[in-house]
Amino acid sequence: MLPPMPFRLAMLTPFAPPAVRGNAVTVSRIARGLAERGVEVRLWDLSMATAGTIESEVAAYRPSLIHAFHAYRVGPLALSLSQRVEAPLVITLTGTDANHDLLDHERAPVVRRVLERAERITVFHWSVGVRVGAALPGIGRRLAVVPQSVRLPGTGFFDLRKSWPLPPRTVLFVFPAGLRAVKNPAFPLAPLGRLVKTIPEIRLLYVGPVLEPSVGDALARELSALPWARHLGEVPHAQMASLLSRADVVLNCSVSEGGMANSVLEALSLGRAVLASDIDGNRSLVDDGATGFLFLDEVEFERRAALLARDPALRERLGRAGSALVAARFSPAREIDGYCDVYDELVPARSSAS
Repeated sequence: MLPPMPFRLAMLTPFAPPAVRGNAVTVSRIARGLAERGVEVRLWDLSMATAGTIESEVAAYRPSLIHAFHAYRVGPLALSLSQRVEAPLVITLTGTDANHDLLDHERAPVVRRVLERAERITVFHWSVGVRVGAALPGIGRRLAVVPQSVRLPGTGFFDLRKSWPLPPRTVLFVFPAGLRAVKNPAFPLAPLGRLVKTIPEIRLLYVGPVLEPSVGDALARELSALPWARHLGEVPHAQMASLLSRADVVLNCSVSEGGMANSVLEALSLGRAVLASDIDGNRSLVDDGATGFLFLDEVEFERRAALLARDPALRERLGRAGSALVAARFSPAREIDGYCDVYDELVPARSSAS
């Protein structure tokens, strides 16, 4: 009798490192965690190779299972490959999938077809599962919630003084995100602009690549007249822990998130105070007044930003609570356990061999 084939996992993603984007950070962390558990995993980045190249390489790899991130961008190719190599397909939904593509009349049919044919669908938070389940009632039994975790490489040092020398007693607000409309980057400028008149120590730093040129250009025009605010551009993920540790307050002003924003998880894990928009993805991490602050509008943002700017003890209390929350509930081990449970349901031989 021939020995059983080893379990091989093919992961497909729209972006992978060195890209500094949420999908790239998430997929890299999960792939590393799975490899540490002994899973043979190989990652394909759709931004770096053609569909034809990926098809031939995945077929030669002969995976036991295909795990794709982003139903609209990656799902069609992953579905075709799963049928070609006769391997079950797991789709992880991103924020763009759930909050935009599934509601777009041109993109929704593609997303629906992928989700209807995938063996399992994973989401980062139950609220996303509820929303997707309402749009596609037949997929409920194939949905699994696997919360994200955080794993910041702490080896890289970022010297902020070289990029933006700050005066003593600065209160630094950091906005870590790729610049696109859904991240709402211009939102904090007006309320912080009013606050800086009475709290001149306030500074605002944007960190991240320009992903939508129109959004980046509009922000650059506004920043050109604001000496207290600056866009730093893209920073390697290995240096983000160093940079975020300099922040007094980390901002998330997103209109929507697909679950848990990596930037919020990272900020909480580092004990930073977080001020975030009151949306499902942020509510899953920020317990208002306990592990951070949430805001509904500009007035509430300004009021809470003022509290944080004036009260270092408040920032420290929120930061400690946020760090404890992440350590207790969002560890890498729990995240990898969740994906391994999904894989074991689809490839029983994997669980018997592990």
